[in-house]
Amino acid sequence: QVRVMESGGGLVQAGGSLRLSCEASRTIFSGSTMGWYRQPPGEQRELIARIIWRGDTSYAESVKGRFTISRDNAKNILYLDMTSLKPEDTAVYYCNTNPPNRVAWGQGTQVTVSA
Repeated sequence: QVRVMESGGGLVQAGGSLRLSCEASRTIFSGSTMGWYRQPPGEQRELIARIIWRGDTSYAESVKGRFTISRDNAKNILYLDMTSLKPEDTAVYYCNTNPPNRVAWGQGTQVTVSA
């Protein structure tokens, strides 16, 4: 079954850190550019970080310098290390390919940052 499954979210105070993980099927992970997306309450889902197969990364301005995307190609796992979290980072976080056209969206993982 082709899928992605996110984990690692939670409630954290502003300034805190979290590490998100995404387990993906090998068929969509291998060789693919992967991305982390987020959807704040009442807003559209947006791409915040992406990583190509060999490891080159890019970030949205809103998270640059605070978030780090990485991948373990042997285990088919995508990571997002988030530091210096702000209340405006509160959202449901999703992983998918980039562009997101090869696998259905997972349930995501909720990140809530309190002031």
